[in-house]
Amino acid sequence: MKINRVYDYQDLTRIDGKKRLYATPGGGKVPSVTTILDATSDKTHLIAWRQRVGEEKAKQITKEAAGVGTSMHGFLENYTKGEELPNKTNLVHVQGRKMAEVVIQDGLSKVDEVWGSEVHLYYPDLYAGTTDLVGVHNGVPAIMDFKQTNKPKKEEWVDNYKLQGAAYALAHNHVYKTDIRKIVIMMCSRDLQYQEFVVEGEAFDEWSKGWSDRLMQYLGIQG
Repeated sequence: MKINRVYDYQDLTRIDGKKRLYATPGGGKVPSVTTILDATSDKTHLIAWRQRVGEEKAKQITKEAAGVGTSMHGFLENYTKGEELPNKTNLVHVQGRKMAEVVIQDGLSKVDEVWGSEVHLYYPDLYAGTTDLVGVHNGVPAIMDFKQTNKPKKEEWVDNYKLQGAAYALAHNHVYKTDIRKIVIMMCSRDLQYQEFVVEGEAFDEWSKGWSDRLMQYLGIQG
């Protein structure tokens, strides 16, 4: 793939600590989208899962999933930037590459144009984050994110991913004066099943409002 640099995307400095922050061009520091969603999420099911499998097993599963996810994202970033996919033999990287190849075949084949890969986006004084891809999907401008999962997910299990996409779209629209109203979540499971979740039209408005509500909730928690 080749990137068509329609917009002059700026790199932001990410500050990792107790909560992830980004330093924005105006000099301020704002929380990441994932930090906001994590702080305002219902963790009942996550807590129950950790108790069910045990803390040590939960840490192992989480660490392994993070490694595979990072690997898959790395391969997809190489591909979207038109770079050669590295031929690594580590088992985690082998799995990550297989999953990336599924996303390339079933998901990125629908992308007509790439405006940016690993794009830093921010809404002044409120939040920031990094989306995997901005471009044109099936003829429509879109925010696109890649996700890995141990097992295929039901639609109702990806709410935070949709909120995340809405946050990025609103930030892009505000800073770059665009009208992106489409979110595409490209997901691959460890057994190489591809899933795609698309938000557009009236559903985009609903998820945008949902994001605004979560943002207000977060700001209320912070005082």
